[in-house]
Amino acid sequence: MITTANVKNGVNVDQLVETIGAVQQNPELAKFEFRSKNDWIDGGHCVTNIKSFYGVGAEDTSRQETFTMECDHPNVLLGNDKAATPPEVVLHALGSCLTAAMTYHAAANGIDIESAESTLAGGVDLHGFLGLNPEIRKGFDGIKVVLKVKSDASVEQLENLAKFSPVFDMITNPTPVSIEIVK
Repeated sequence: MITTANVKNGVNVDQLVETIGAVQQNPELAKFEFRSKNDWIDGGHCVTNIKSFYGVGAEDTSRQETFTMECDHPNVLLGNDKAATPPEVVLHALGSCLTAAMTYHAAANGIDIESAESTLAGGVDLHGFLGLNPEIRKGFDGIKVVLKVKSDASVEQLENLAKFSPVFDMITNPTPVSIEIVK
């Protein structure tokens, strides 16, 4: 007998339910640590490598390849425009995580998502970064996300599901960051 996986929105729902059950039985399985290594090239150009992480109670060894991402700045911001800016990468992470959270949680709740796309915009005033006005934030003064979703679910349901996003949580709630300089 051939069986097919219970897949909704590209998510294996049976596997998701098993994962939830495993975490309920052993809460330590929920603890993850993600890592990256960043190397400065020149100016605002940096390259980040990502491979190893800790999760499900052990160091993960499943990744065969290292993921590489770059950041730079456009010429007008004294960069060489070789890659997206760090704030643009934050927008990418937020949009991707909101969408994934929404589709995973929709699948778990039996909700079909036919399509989803998002546009994000965040404003920055360089007075903060340049140190010209201490009253102005160095980062985004706000982020507007428009998530266009084709689904029978209500707007409120979809918004609530999207808000399970870890990146949404990181951006909307202060995340402690410690910086250690090693010479």
